[in-house]
Amino acid sequence: MTTQDRIAKLRQNRVVALTAYDYPTARILDEAGIDLILVGDSLGMVFAGNPDTTSVTMDQMIYHTTVVRRGVRQALLVSDLPYHSYDSTREAVTNAQRLVNAGAEAVKLEGGLAVIEKVRAVLASGIQVAGHIGMLPQSLHREGSYKKKGKTDQEAAMLLEDARVLEEAGVFAIVLESIVPEVASEITRALNIPTIGIGAGSGCTGEIAVVHDLAGFYPWFKPPFAKPRACFADDLHRAALAYAAAVRAPGETTVP
Repeated sequence: MTTQDRIAKLRQNRVVALTAYDYPTARILDEAGIDLILVGDSLGMVFAGNPDTTSVTMDQMIYHTTVVRRGVRQALLVSDLPYHSYDSTREAVTNAQRLVNAGAEAVKLEGGLAVIEKVRAVLASGIQVAGHIGMLPQSLHREGSYKKKGKTDQEAAMLLEDARVLEEAGVFAIVLESIVPEVASEITRALNIPTIGIGAGSGCTGEIAVVHDLAGFYPWFKPPFAKPRACFADDLHRAALAYAAAVRAPGETTVP
């Protein structure tokens, strides 16, 4: 299946997307039939333990893309362009190509009108692009906090305009993050490409989640919209306690 085939498949059903940052997770998700796997700059938080995504570098994204690529055979593999990696059009194209060389089939960058020339340049270079509007994690320092978007008529209109210019430029899908559900639904109805929501209600044509949130593997911070479907952190904690007890017990061994 080609990249174009995978992108075309996203239009057939609701898009199921998850993040991955390592080989075993990527392979498990791919074998589960996940449509789109994102090597997200969220790795700065849930993998590296930083307070936000802005410390993530291109070298880190390239490394994680490389190892995730080894586990992916069927899903569309997309990688984030990290903070300050697309400050100029030239940087956007160069760094997008670096991610493709590492194994990504497409890249994602944050913003609409503000980055449209960079989006067009990356697309013109032959690289597929996913858009990302609404709450932009890379803009956290400028905005001061994570805020729901689309609460005012003006903000909703700006989001719709961002989505339309991205579609016109040729992105294959747009992530809608932390957008008022009614506004996310309106944007979805206005477009002919998939919208992939995260904290944007059920009116999008797909949804993405951070795999650590899905698996309950990052108990120190739980986004209000996250829905854990497992308790990996608790399971690992119990396993570590049991292992420690076995090793410390006189005469016990953990191996046959």
